[in-house]
Amino acid sequence: MSAALVWFRRDLRLHDNPALLAACAHSAVIPIYLHCPAEDGDWKAGGASRWWLHHSLTALATALRSRGSRLIIRRGENSRDLLQQLIEETGATAVHWNRLYESATRDRDAAVKSALRDRGLDAHGHNAALLREPWMVKTQTGTPYRAFTPFWRAASKGSFAAPRPAPQTLQAPANWPQGLDPDELGLLPRIRWDQGLEDSWTPGEDGAWQRLQAFLRSRLADYDARRDLPAVDGTSRLSPHLHFGEIGPRQIVSALQELPRGKDRDSFLSEIGWREFAHHLLYQNPEMPDVPLDHRFERFPWSDGQDASLQAWQRGETGIPIVDAGMRQLWQIGWMHNRVRMIVGSLLTKNLRVPWQRGEAWFWDTLVDADLASNSMGWQWIQGSGADAAPYFRIFNPIRQGERFDPDGDYVRRWVPELARLPAKFIHAPWQAPAPELNQAGLRLGHDYPQPIVDLANSRKQALDAYAAIKSA
Repeated sequence: MSAALVWFRRDLRLHDNPALLAACAHSAVIPIYLHCPAEDGDWKAGGASRWWLHHSLTALATALRSRGSRLIIRRGENSRDLLQQLIEETGATAVHWNRLYESATRDRDAAVKSALRDRGLDAHGHNAALLREPWMVKTQTGTPYRAFTPFWRAASKGSFAAPRPAPQTLQAPANWPQGLDPDELGLLPRIRWDQGLEDSWTPGEDGAWQRLQAFLRSRLADYDARRDLPAVDGTSRLSPHLHFGEIGPRQIVSALQELPRGKDRDSFLSEIGWREFAHHLLYQNPEMPDVPLDHRFERFPWSDGQDASLQAWQRGETGIPIVDAGMRQLWQIGWMHNRVRMIVGSLLTKNLRVPWQRGEAWFWDTLVDADLASNSMGWQWIQGSGADAAPYFRIFNPIRQGERFDPDGDYVRRWVPELARLPAKFIHAPWQAPAPELNQAGLRLGHDYPQPIVDLANSRKQALDAYAAIKSA
């Protein structure tokens, strides 16, 4: 009786899972998850990601049991040894997995595939994560794209593969190998800071599909106009589900294609395109999480006293309301509105002149959708050092950004409640409020809420001077 191992990684779903479907060609299917955080090197999953992974594995195990199967979880130093053990225990003749695109995992997977094939096993990687493989989209001269618009124009030509349904049943092996429960991996925090995550998210394939359907039903119609308003529930919030593979881009595109074309649909589809572009960039530039793609920024004169500025930023205590609202939202629910991500990133890297890698690391630990490709691309875009990045001289003014995208101050009032009684006229710059307005709001600046830690106008000039220095060097 031939058996195949299905090696789940960040493809924690049963629908449109090519590795799972390929394994079903064998007589028995053994789903496995190998927990080897040491293989991730400097980019081990952060606290919020570990929380999500625990619940996603639990959901996947439940889904597999409903189909007469199991999820076998093993823990160790490296995947290759764990796979060898499972092959010996089960007599498996094939191993299937879905590809990942970070440099460390690509090297690991290549070594695993070579070792398995040397033993005479079938070993195959499949594509579950992207609409197009990163090596498939190139310019007419055969080089990788460096700008999003031409990349997406080329990547979206033609049709995308249709998603495939989940198998209704999975043939079990004669004897199951032993495995761990998700609880035994120790992914949940010992000090339970995760109540906000519990209240905000439903990890797992069912949760992903429910969130997509709710978005298409009630929020897609006004998506283009509302997606930049942080006080409005106007985005899909599918990013963590996509990162953990609880839903795939083919499923999203297929659902969109059932709807009439229009600006809102195309605008949302372009966000899927940006995710594709991030993986394209990471595949072509494996150093992107650590090294500026524009190498001039390796000489950028960062500010002294970074630790104090970084700590105030992390805590949401900069005295800049929309920045503090975003950072507190991040800490509370493990997610931040994308418009606000740009605002807080601009303040950190340009006004405070703290290296973008330090902001990237904080996001990596606190975001439930922490994705190496999207996170590093986003921070390099904010800094101005990446491919298709915003010019460095485009420095977001957080006051004007707040007034434009949170005009009534509802977002700030929710996440910075000490400012809740300020009128909208002053809520994005409370230091400009007259004393009677502050008194009426029950607010003492420097006591109830901090004074700004940076002068926005002067720090903008200093940032531009720093850029001029590296530009001319």
